[in-house]
Amino acid sequence: MSVFLKEILADSRDGEWGQGEAGDDTVEMVVIRGTDFERVRVGDVGDLPKRHVAPRIAERKGLRPADILIETAGGSKDRPTGRTLLLRRSLLRSLSLPVTCASFARFLRVDPSRAEPAYVFWLLQHLYRRGVLRKYHTQHTGVARFQYTAFAEGEPLDLPERSVQRRIGDILSAYDDLIENNTKRIEILEEMARSLYREWFVRFRFPGHEKVSLVASPLGKVPAGWAIRTVADTFEITGGGTPSKAVAEYWDDGDIQWFTPSELTAAGTMFVEESGARITALGLSKSSARLFPARSVMMTSRATIGAIAVNTTPASTNQGFITCIPSDVFPLWMLFHWLKENVPQFLRLAGGATFKEITKGTFKQIELLIPPRGLVDAYERTAGPIAEQVLRLQRKNAALRATRDLLLPCLISGEIDVSELARSAPREVRRAARGRR
Repeated sequence: MSVFLKEILADSRDGEWGQGEAGDDTVEMVVIRGTDFERVRVGDVGDLPKRHVAPRIAERKGLRPADILIETAGGSKDRPTGRTLLLRRSLLRSLSLPVTCASFARFLRVDPSRAEPAYVFWLLQHLYRRGVLRKYHTQHTGVARFQYTAFAEGEPLDLPERSVQRRIGDILSAYDDLIENNTKRIEILEEMARSLYREWFVRFRFPGHEKVSLVASPLGKVPAGWAIRTVADTFEITGGGTPSKAVAEYWDDGDIQWFTPSELTAAGTMFVEESGARITALGLSKSSARLFPARSVMMTSRATIGAIAVNTTPASTNQGFITCIPSDVFPLWMLFHWLKENVPQFLRLAGGATFKEITKGTFKQIELLIPPRGLVDAYERTAGPIAEQVLRLQRKNAALRATRDLLLPCLISGEIDVSELARSAPREVRRAARGRR
């Protein structure tokens, strides 16, 4: 059956940004922006903006389970408008306030008597990935826009019978459920390692602390016997660079990972494994980019300061990084969590008129505490296995995303029989799919 989107909607409205301050008669709401779609999709609702909206608008534009959000303005050259997000009941339950979408988006409320909302979401995802929605992305001046009315009234959507819609929606959404569950486990593991670091090395409640006195130092009161060194005397750092884009030999068939700050900020993960671009050995030698070993710690150092991740293979970066190489006295996870804990200090030390940057020279002069080797080793023995669990879950999520993305076009087109897939899918996927009914 072929329909137009407008024919299967019970309601659809533009989003609302509201005002920053509470008024005499306003409703506080959580607002989801297009830039939040990817993280909200995996259950990350921390730091979503809160705005104040007139009650009559809040009533009309409050979101419900199974609503689909579509980005109608913004986007970029490489990420056109038209991205979508399905609101799951569990996500809305996790928020203590009513929810709306921002003014650069709108919600689509599918009439459940006409179509399955989850299937419509995955169909829109498929059309976006195929580039079908790109023709509705326009930018003459200023902000890019998605021509929603033209799409909703003019783009035919093929809907299979309801039972097929339901099974496809269940199977594909099951992958998202598993990814969300793994992401929550990663957050718990990261918090465990971070909390232990703070307990031992910030609050100084390490094993045996009762027998160690605190003494005055340039860093305040610190445990007696702990050394103070500069970064330059503790571990090696390196920077990055960009080979000329005009020279094809610096890029074509490159096999050296080359990270940019946006990749770390977009990933938001402890580990990064694949860069978007790779450079050649010639490109490396003809630029200020430097190759550093696996299990170094990359930190963005300009504009967005303090996005931090560990590379799993030898890599390089552009000039927007300070990369830290672990040492014997300051090994990997001690270094990683020290960087995480001190981002506010790095921001205070940053300068620059156009954009903030902490230079390598400034960074090298930062003083830090060096705990006794036995305590550092004890922390590494605890934090290291936690980090390996995080890496396994990250890789599991990558495999789930890859499988889901391969299945999507095959299920939408009918190339794969969803009934057969429902029987042959991995047990955890089948279990998650059943749990959605």
